Amino acid sequence: MLSDKSSATVRATLPAVGAAIGDIAELFYTRLFAAHPALIRDLFNRGNQSAGLQKQALAGSIAAFATHLLAHPDTRPDVMLGRIAHKHASLGVTREQYAVVHEHLFAAIAEVLGEAVTPEVAEAWDEVYWLMANALIALEERLYAEQRVVAGDVWREWTVTGRAEETADCTTFRIAPADGAPAPAHRPGQYVSVQVELPDGARQIRQYSLITSPGSAVRAITVKRVHGPAAAGPDGEVSNHLHARVRTGDTLRVSAPYGDLVLADSAAPVLLASAGIGCTPMLSMLEHLADTGHAAPVTVLHADRSPADHPLRGDHRALTHKLADATARFWYEQDAEPGDGEGLMDLTAVPLAPGTRAYLCGPLPFMRAVREQLIARGLPAADIHYEVFGPDLWLASA
Repeated sequence: MLSDKSSATVRATLPAVGAAIGDIAELFYTRLFAAHPALIRDLFNRGNQSAGLQKQALAGSIAAFATHLLAHPDTRPDVMLGRIAHKHASLGVTREQYAVVHEHLFAAIAEVLGEAVTPEVAEAWDEVYWLMANALIALEERLYAEQRVVAGDVWREWTVTGRAEETADCTTFRIAPADGAPAPAHRPGQYVSVQVELPDGARQIRQYSLITSPGSAVRAITVKRVHGPAAAGPDGEVSNHLHARVRTGDTLRVSAPYGDLVLADSAAPVLLASAGIGCTPMLSMLEHLADTGHAAPVTVLHADRSPADHPLRGDHRALTHKLADATARFWYEQDAEPGDGEGLMDLTAVPLAPGTRAYLCGPLPFMRAVREQLIARGLPAADIHYEVFGPDLWLASA
């Protein structure tokens, strides 16, 4: 809870801080990486930094947290905090790193806002920062304890036991702990971080959803090769490395599983909507529903460029057919086959059972469009859950 004194100051200065938060975030990262170059080399995603995505996510989360403290002083934005904490835990973020962030963030605030940052203003925003930081630290320490790992050391060596080319740009890697010990438990929908050493010596980290259910003896991830202007550089450096260099028998450093988009243990009807590589967490959920004999209706929806671009398309259909009451419908922008939809996903004719819980994963515009359609159909917002690959820009773009 924010103190009354700080609440008044934050309320008065939030418009100015909010208007400048993008500049503050950019200067913060510049200062942080100048002082600690190992962070951009071995912890932060260089592609997201290059594209400015992490700056947008940081700005959105700080502004959203402060706004929530003012509007709902007796509660915390636990959904937002939980999503950040899971991502941090998968990277091994430590308590000590929050002090480093504080140092450079507040130096950036002072430099951007200048004389407007009086001691009173600095004290109020310091309180906001530590309320958010301490909440995240507590959540992350709990996540580490659940997986029996130590902050800063979440990694194990895993062996690639198989590799399959799913589409021209998507490859599945089957993996197993190199020491032969059991794989750590995960929940359907969670991801792992994978750390690889690149030719320049950087040890970059990316997150990939586990596509198999918790009950499966196999663990696997499906990686989409990232194209674009920087496909040979930061934007696609890890995915291209995995596609080009990692073969059966090779070793990867893999984190414990994390992620807050998980299938609830419930007998309620389920809707799984995805686009592109966003189908990967849905495959884990779908397999878990099949494994547990889920009897309520399950609606499986997917949108892609074409059937040839749809990763794990056969698994998508096969797992749906294992369920007692499930239907699958796919939409393609081109080369749609008989029975498939053409163009963008349209839920107008899709049956929606009462009490449905919906799970979405894919590009942000796709998830926004599907969420709007579901709400228009009467599904409560609280029953719609989503996963963003990369920095969560939902808040930043709201």
